[in-house]
Amino acid sequence: MFLIDVQSKTPIFEQLKKQILEFISIQVLSPNDKLPSVRSLASQLGVNPNTVAKAYQELETQGYIYTVKGKGCFISDNDTDAQIRLEKMKEFKDKVKEMKKYHIGKDGLYQTINEVYEEEYHD
Repeated sequence: MFLIDVQSKTPIFEQLKKQILEFISIQVLSPNDKLPSVRSLASQLGVNPNTVAKAYQELETQGYIYTVKGKGCFISDNDTDAQIRLEKMKEFKDKVKEMKKYHIGKDGLYQTINEVYEEEYHD
């Protein structure tokens, strides 16, 4: 279910967090679904259990998952998908501000957005 690119510059725990959030957004993971245990997922991915624990801990701090002592980690039932969308829009806004600093105009951004959305429909 989870795929990690060990050659990526993105830390493994960040890759794992991103995939969990993507699975929530596309409804592969639903509220109250149980995530794999830290040990089993670490074993499956061939990574240190601390790496998986760090990803889970950050997701819990951000409110995307919750832990039940002795039972494991579960997807939160607090409109997590909406939270993810808000966070992604914030990230996008920050990127747009960065583009503005480099004098990249709105027209160029609109064109890129349109290209990305047109590509998606051709898949």
